[in-house]
Amino acid sequence: MSEYYFDVKQASVAVAGSDRLFPVHRIYCVGKNYAAHTREMGGDPDRQPPVFFMKPADSVAMSGTAIAYPPGTKDLDHEIELVVAIGDGGRDIDVSNAEDHIFGYAVGIDLTRRDLQGLAKGQGGPWDAAKSFEQAAPVTAIHKVNEIGHPESGRIWLAVNGDVRQDGDIRDLIWSVPETIAGLSTLFTLAPGDLIFTGTPAGVGAVSSGDLITGGVDGVDEISLNII
Repeated sequence: MSEYYFDVKQASVAVAGSDRLFPVHRIYCVGKNYAAHTREMGGDPDRQPPVFFMKPADSVAMSGTAIAYPPGTKDLDHEIELVVAIGDGGRDIDVSNAEDHIFGYAVGIDLTRRDLQGLAKGQGGPWDAAKSFEQAAPVTAIHKVNEIGHPESGRIWLAVNGDVRQDGDIRDLIWSVPETIAGLSTLFTLAPGDLIFTGTPAGVGAVSSGDLITGGVDGVDEISLNII
């Protein structure tokens, strides 16, 4: 039998102010977590809980990276998000101590092949092809809790070629960060290295090759990337 050796690198994200890396275990994402965005996607925020889905760990791409327009789509959409980095895992985590499990925070963009997502929804199928592809989760360096605290409010925004499209406040999350952590931990065993994309405000839209995307969360960081 032939022997094979695979040099597979651990997906990781930079830690701000350090030469250390944060190894990524899983990427969890929360859908329908801002009321206005839920409405623009045809949902009812008063009755529908957020949708949890995943992206592969190696879909991360650092801020400043050139992002290749993915194949199989004619409608690549941006979704700016506050990202939570888990430092201490567990199951059935209580809301009251959920923040104790957080290593830090970052800013990310959930890139979505919206046409494929719409097709999957119409057929009652999974969202994998729409959400889980190379460079689908651009993210800034992680800022540790002991440096920035736990942001509970602050502007979250995204612009394409300088034109602001998304402009909200993280205090408008339907499910707060502690509630999201607690909810996820009833379904999965959270682990050090997990990233949680907490949802996006209204204003999502398509991007094209050549576009410059910028965005940020006040008190956390700003992100920038080019679509090529």
